[in-house]
Amino acid sequence: MIAAGELLAAGAVMVHVALAILTAGHALLQVRDPRAAWGWIAACWLAPVAGPLLYWLLGINRVRLRARESIGPNNLGEPGFPLPGLEPRLPNVLKDELIELIRIGSAMTQRSLLPGNAVQMLRDGEQAFPAMLTAIGAARRRVWLSSYIFSAGEVGRGFAEALDDARRRGVDVRVLIDGAGDLYYWPRGSRLLSRCGIDVRRFQLPRRFKLLPNLNLRNHRKLLIVDDTLAFTGGINIGDHHLVRQARRPTADLHFRFDGPVAKQLARSFAEDWLLSGGPALPADPEASAGTGERGPSFCRVVTEGPNEELDRLELIMTAAFANAHRRVCIMTPYFIPTPELARAMEAAALRGIEVLVMLPARSNLPWVDWASRHWLRSLLQRRVRVLLRPAPFAHSKLFAVDDYYSLVGSANLDPRSLRLNFELMVETYGAEFSEILGMHFEQVQAGCHELTLAELEADSRWLRLRNAICWLFSSYL
Repeated sequence: MIAAGELLAAGAVMVHVALAILTAGHALLQVRDPRAAWGWIAACWLAPVAGPLLYWLLGINRVRLRARESIGPNNLGEPGFPLPGLEPRLPNVLKDELIELIRIGSAMTQRSLLPGNAVQMLRDGEQAFPAMLTAIGAARRRVWLSSYIFSAGEVGRGFAEALDDARRRGVDVRVLIDGAGDLYYWPRGSRLLSRCGIDVRRFQLPRRFKLLPNLNLRNHRKLLIVDDTLAFTGGINIGDHHLVRQARRPTADLHFRFDGPVAKQLARSFAEDWLLSGGPALPADPEASAGTGERGPSFCRVVTEGPNEELDRLELIMTAAFANAHRRVCIMTPYFIPTPELARAMEAAALRGIEVLVMLPARSNLPWVDWASRHWLRSLLQRRVRVLLRPAPFAHSKLFAVDDYYSLVGSANLDPRSLRLNFELMVETYGAEFSEILGMHFEQVQAGCHELTLAELEADSRWLRLRNAICWLFSSYL
C-alpha cells in the first residue's frame, strides 16, 4: 500500500514537471535572447516552483502597446526622406551617410524628422527647475508632466503649487508617475499631488494575472509638455537631489528644452502613456501651431523605446550611428552595461579610426552596476575605446553625440534595464549648432576626468575580477 507521504511526493513531482514544461516552453517561444532563454529554462527545471514563479514575475518582459491604435498616427506627416529643406543644410562631406541615418530613424520610429526646433541645454536642477516652473506659469491650455520620480520634498512641493495654480486658472493639468518610482520617497509624490486636486496617475501596466503584477516594466521617461509647442525632456526627475549646490548627495544631470514642432511628438508620447495607464484618450491641442514658423535651426524626432513593439529601436539606431560616424562618437551615461551587439559596434568604430569616448561616473549610486560595467571595459579598452571616469557628484546624464551634426538626448541609459525593460524616450537632433553646444560640454567635463587604462584593470586582484564577473553574469537583472 502506498503511503500518504509517497503520494504527496509523487504529486509534487508531477506538479513540478507540469510547471517546468509549461514555463520552459513559453520561454523557448517568447524569449528572444538564447542566453536568457537557456537561463530561464534551467531555472524552471532546477528550482521547483520558485523557477517558474520568478519567470512569470520577471521573465515575461513584453507587452502589446495598443495606445497608438486608439490615439491615431504619431508621425505628424509621412515618415521618410527626402524632407523638404533638410538636404541643402546637410554638410556635403556627410550628406550620404546622414541620409542613411535619417532613413533608418524613419523606418524604426515611423515618425517624421521635423524642422524648425530650438533646443536649449539646461544643467542640473538649478537651471532646469526654474525654466520648467516658468513654462508651467505661462501655460494657457495644458500642462502634461511625466516623471519616473516625483518626490514630495522642497522641489516637489514647488512643482505641486505651480501645477495647482495652473489648474485653478483653467489649464488642463495631468501628471504621470511611475508606480515603482513613486515608492522611492516617503511621503509619496502622488499623494502630494492628489491632495492638490491634480489629476495624477501611477504608471502600472495591467496585470497578466490577478496576483502577478508587471514588476519589472517601468516608465522611465521624463516629460513636461506645455501647450504642445514647448517641451522638456532629459534625465532629471522631480527631486531635491538634482540641486547640485544644495543636496547632501547631489546628482548632476542635464535636461533639454525643445521649442517647436517636435513638442507635438512628445505630447503624443505622453498621451500614449496616459492611455496605457488607464486614463482617457487625450486629443491633440487644436491651437498648437506645430507646423507653422521656425523656432530654431534643429531637425528633431522622438525615439520611444519599450518592452513592446518598440523593442530594439534605440539599439539599432545607435548601431547605425556608429557605422556612419566619421570622426568621433561621445557617450555619457551613468550606467554602462551595453548589449554585446552595441559593444561590438563601439569596438568596430574605434578600430577603424573613430575616436570613441565613453564617459562614466567614477562611482555611481549602484556599486554592483559599476562592478559589472568594469568587467565589460577590458574588451573595449583592448580595442581602442577610450573610457573616462568622472569624479563626484554622481553624473546621471545621458548623451550620445556623433561627429558635429547628430545627437540623441533623453532618458535612456546604456544598460539592460533601459534597452530591454523600461519605457524610455530619446530625441534625435540633427544640427551643427546644438552639436557644438554638446561638444563644448563634453570637452569641459573631460578636462576634469580620469582616463581609465588597461593597466589599471589588469592590476585588479583575482577576487575583484571574480566579483565583477559575477555581477556581469547577472547584469540582465540589475
